[in-house]
Amino acid sequence: MFDLDVDDASSFHEDMIKITDRLPTPEEYRRVRHLVLQQLPSIGSPITDNQLAAVLDLCPHLETIVLSGVPDTTDRAVVLLAERAINLQGINLTGCCQVTDVGVLELTTKSLPLHWIQLNGVNRITDPSVSAIAKTCSRLVELELCDLPLLTPISVRDVWSFSRKLRTLRLANCSLLSDKAFPSPLYGEFFTDVGNEKPLPPRPITWLDTLPPLLLRHTAENLRVLDLSNCKITDEAIEGVVMHAPRIQSLILSGCTLLTDRALESICRLGEHLDVVMLAHVSSITDGAVVKLARSCFNLRCVDVAFCRNLTDMSVFELAGLKDLRRLSLVRVHKLTDIAIFSLAEHATALERLHLSYCDRLSLDAIHLLLRKLEHLQHLTATGVPSFKKKGIHRFSDIPPMVYDQNQQAAFRVFSREGVIRLKNFLNKEDKRRRDSEAQNIPFMPRSDDKLDLY
Repeated sequence: MFDLDVDDASSFHEDMIKITDRLPTPEEYRRVRHLVLQQLPSIGSPITDNQLAAVLDLCPHLETIVLSGVPDTTDRAVVLLAERAINLQGINLTGCCQVTDVGVLELTTKSLPLHWIQLNGVNRITDPSVSAIAKTCSRLVELELCDLPLLTPISVRDVWSFSRKLRTLRLANCSLLSDKAFPSPLYGEFFTDVGNEKPLPPRPITWLDTLPPLLLRHTAENLRVLDLSNCKITDEAIEGVVMHAPRIQSLILSGCTLLTDRALESICRLGEHLDVVMLAHVSSITDGAVVKLARSCFNLRCVDVAFCRNLTDMSVFELAGLKDLRRLSLVRVHKLTDIAIFSLAEHATALERLHLSYCDRLSLDAIHLLLRKLEHLQHLTATGVPSFKKKGIHRFSDIPPMVYDQNQQAAFRVFSREGVIRLKNFLNKEDKRRRDSEAQNIPFMPRSDDKLDLY
C-alpha cells in the first residue's frame, strides 16, 4: 500500500506541466504548475481580467506565475490566486498597473512559501505592501521593486531589516528613495557624545529627513545583485551598502548622478566578489577611482562607464588588463583615443561586447586592429563615430529601429556576430588593396564593394 502511494505521488509530479503564453484548458487546470503569460501572440483578443480570474480559481497547484503579459490584471485575480494556490513560490506582476496594495497584502496574509516577487511598474503599490512582504515572506530570495513612484525609504528600510535571505534586490527608478533607505556606515558619532562642541543637526526639510540613520546589527551575506539605477543616493549610501552586503556580485548604479570617486573607493571593498558594475551617467568619477576599482575588483566581467566625461585612456588601460572582461561600454567617453583601442586589442582578449558609440576620436585603423586581435568579439557598436561613415561599412550593420528618424538611421552602426566578421573581412580586403597599391606604385582608391581590383 505504501509503495502505491509513492508511485501515485511520483506520477502526480511527472504529470504537472508548464504553460506559456496561453491560458490552460479545463483538462489542464489541476495539472498546471507554472503559468507564464509574458509574450502573448499579437493576433487574437488579449486576455482579460475576467478570463484570468476564472482560470486562477481552478488551478490549485500553481507554484509560479508570470502575468506581465496581462496588463488588465486586477486585485481580484491576485486575491483569487492567493486563496487557491497555497504552494505559490513566485509571482511576476510587472506592468500590471491596476493591481494595488489590496492584492499584494492578500498575498502576504496567506503564509505562502514565496521565494521571488516582481512588482516592477505596479505604480499603485505603496509602503505598507512592501513592508508586509519584508516582514512576512521569510523565504524570499528575489525582490524586484523598480519604477514604483510611491515607494519611500520607510518600507525599503524594512527590506534591509527583515529580508535576511535576499540574493537579488532591484530598486531602479524609485524617485523618492534617498540615503535614508539604506544601511548607514557605522560612524563613531552615532555612538559617542563629544560634549558641548557637537554641532546642531541641520533642520529637517521633509518628514523623511527626520528618520534616524539605519543601523543594523546583521549583514546581508546572501545579497548578490543590487540595482539602484537612477536613485538619488550619495556616496554615504554606497558606503553603508558595501559594509552591510560585502559579497555583492552585480552592482548597478547607472544614473546615480550624485556619486563621486568616494563611492568607487567604497565599492573597491567588494574585491574579488564583484563581477558586474554599471556606472553609466555617473559623470563625476575620474581615472584615479576607476584605476583603483580595476585593481581591487580584478574579477570584473562587465563594466559600463558610458557618459563618464572625465575618463581618459588611462581608465581603459586598467580595464583592459582584467582577465575576465567580457563586456565594456565606453559610449560618449569623448576623451578616448586610438591608444585606448590598441590597449584593448592587446590585452582584453576575452572581450565579447564593446560599445564605442559617439567616441569621435577613434580611427578605422585602430578598430581594424581590434577586430583582428579579439577573436571572441561578437558585438560592436560604433554609432556616431565619424570614421565609420566610410562608404561600404553600413552594409554590415544591423538594421536600425524603425522609430529612428532619418539622421539617426544614417548614423546607426551596430555590428553583431556575422556582421562583425564581415566588417573585419572588408577592412582586411581594403588593407590588402592598400599594400598592393603601394607595391605597384599605384594610387590607392578606397572601394565600397568587396572586390580586390586596384582600379
